[in-house]
Amino acid sequence: MKALIKLGGTLLDAPESRRRLAEEIARAIQDGLEAVVVHGGGKQMTRYLAGHGVESRFIDGLRVTTPEVLDAVLKVLAGSVNRELVAAFVACGVPAIGLTGMDALLTEARPISDELGWVGKPVRSNPRLLHTLIESKYLPVVACVAGDRQGRFFNVNADQMAVSVAAALKVDKLLFLTDVDGVRGQDNQVHPALNQDECRELIENGVATGGMRAKLESAAEALQAGITEVVIAPGAFPDIVARLMAGNSIGTRLVTQLGASRHA
Repeated sequence: MKALIKLGGTLLDAPESRRRLAEEIARAIQDGLEAVVVHGGGKQMTRYLAGHGVESRFIDGLRVTTPEVLDAVLKVLAGSVNRELVAAFVACGVPAIGLTGMDALLTEARPISDELGWVGKPVRSNPRLLHTLIESKYLPVVACVAGDRQGRFFNVNADQMAVSVAAALKVDKLLFLTDVDGVRGQDNQVHPALNQDECRELIENGVATGGMRAKLESAAEALQAGITEVVIAPGAFPDIVARLMAGNSIGTRLVTQLGASRHA
């Protein structure tokens, strides 16, 4: 079984939460899971920028990235957040290696718009380095920073980064572990499953906004890329990794078939 596990930055903020997730993923790897971890760090970024007198601005859930913000992205996401997560895995006996999309041009991106600044959209990921590391029993831990062939860095939405890497690796499961219980509908109830049309409807009706909108758009891209199972689930749920690997119904499962969610 091969899986990509995306960890939201909020889950990594507290040492206890970071250590618990590292332990859960470590157990899954010991049980034979081939894993890659992609992580965000939005909460840490906002706190760092505020401490330096920089206001965070967002457009459709994406952080406007000036050169000053990009410098912070490298210091925080590719720096402290990535290093602390790698250290948590090492403490669990897992030989983890911290990476960004710039390393061996693992994930190549192009700029989205002048308005967003140095925000990139992943256009392709090269799985060669990841395959080499996984075969040698290392755990790749990838920060959501991408690059281009001119050596320019881009701040990339972590969900989009996860999809790009997962598609290149042809994983069996893509897990978005986040700080919410799943995808909520207009009635504020968590949907156990959604198909692509229903995801689009939640976005168009303004029910899914900001970060959840970006997450649903990324999940839809993952399904279109041929990833068979995508789950948005609460990372704080006890033994969440083992339960999701076992197929337990927690959070929201994204499916391709029309009407499939009706029978989930």
